[in-house]
Amino acid sequence: MNDAEISRLEGHLGRLLLGGVLTAAASLALGLAIWLTGALPAVSNVLLTAGLMVLMATPILRVVVSMIEYVRMRDWFFVATTLVVLIVLFVTIAVAVMNAHRRV
Repeated sequence: MNDAEISRLEGHLGRLLLGGVLTAAASLALGLAIWLTGALPAVSNVLLTAGLMVLMATPILRVVVSMIEYVRMRDWFFVATTLVVLIVLFVTIAVAVMNAHRRV
């Protein structure tokens, strides 16, 4: 892996994280503002839920983008490592969803 490849990866990840955080913040702020006014409770609920989902999805997308970039760089050690991290994330999400359904 050379410096140009690492720079490109860092650029992609930086834009992804910034975009995710700004999108989540805007959605949460707008949802909160609408909720505080008491108007359109369904819209505020959708915006707040969407903001939280985007915020939670951002780190997962970071792992996916990293894996794609490592495949492009043909760095198989890091492809395998990020794949393991992605599998652990999805297993954790699946277990959390199954546990949440059991409690309902």
